[in-house]
Amino acid sequence: MSQTTTGTVQLMTIGAFARRSRLSLKALRLYDALELLRPASVDEWTSYRYYREDQLERARLIGLLRRLDMPLERIAQVLELPAPEQVDEIGRFWREVEGSMEVKRRLVAYLERYLEGRGDTMYQVHTRQVPEQRVLTISRNVRQPELQGFLIEAMSALPTALEGTSARTSAPGFAIYHGVVSADSDGPVEVCLPFDGELEAPEGTRIRIEPAHHEAFTTITLEQCVFPGHPRGV
Repeated sequence: MSQTTTGTVQLMTIGAFARRSRLSLKALRLYDALELLRPASVDEWTSYRYYREDQLERARLIGLLRRLDMPLERIAQVLELPAPEQVDEIGRFWREVEGSMEVKRRLVAYLERYLEGRGDTMYQVHTRQVPEQRVLTISRNVRQPELQGFLIEAMSALPTALEGTSARTSAPGFAIYHGVVSADSDGPVEVCLPFDGELEAPEGTRIRIEPAHHEAFTTITLEQCVFPGHPRGV
C-alpha cells in the first residue's frame, strides 16, 4: 500500500514519496537524519516513515540543489530563507562554483605547460628558523567572500593599536589559518603583528606568545594572492 490516512490528512509511504520526489530511499533517510526533510509521521511500532503531499516541493528543491553539488549544510541554510533570498543565495553559490572552476581551469593549463616544459618552474621552497615572538592578534571566523576585507582591516588596525605607546613593530605581520577558509568553512583566521615594548591589548585584540619554530616558505607576487588566483598562485 502506498498511501494511508491519518485523520483527514492522506500520507504517502516513503517508497511512494521517493518515486514522486525522484529521491532515493537512502537520500530520504539521510535528509531525515540531518533534519532537512523530516517525515510527517513515523509509525511507533514499525518505524515506517510517511510523508504529506505538500512536502514534495521541499523534497524536489533539495534534489535540484544536490544536482548543483550544493553541500547539504548550505542547502539547510537555503531552505530556511524566504523565496527571494533563496534565489540570491543560489546565485551566490553558483558564482562561487564558477570561480572555483576558473581556478581549476588555470591549474590544468599551468600543469600542462609545466609538464610540457613550456611553463615556469615550481615554486622554490625555503626554510627558516623563527624565534619566539610576542604578537598582538585579531582573530575572526570568516568565509572566503569576507576574507580579503578582514585581512585589510586587521593589518591596518594592529599597527594603529601601537600608536601612542612604547611598543614598536619587531617583524612583519602575518596571518595564520587555523582551519580551511572557503565558501563553506570559516577558519578561523588570526592576523598577528610581532612587537617589542609595553602594550595593553585594545578591545577586540589579544596578546600572546608565538613559540619559536622552523617554517617552510616561498615567495609570491601580490597578483597571485587575489582570489580566485593567478594560475601560478593556485
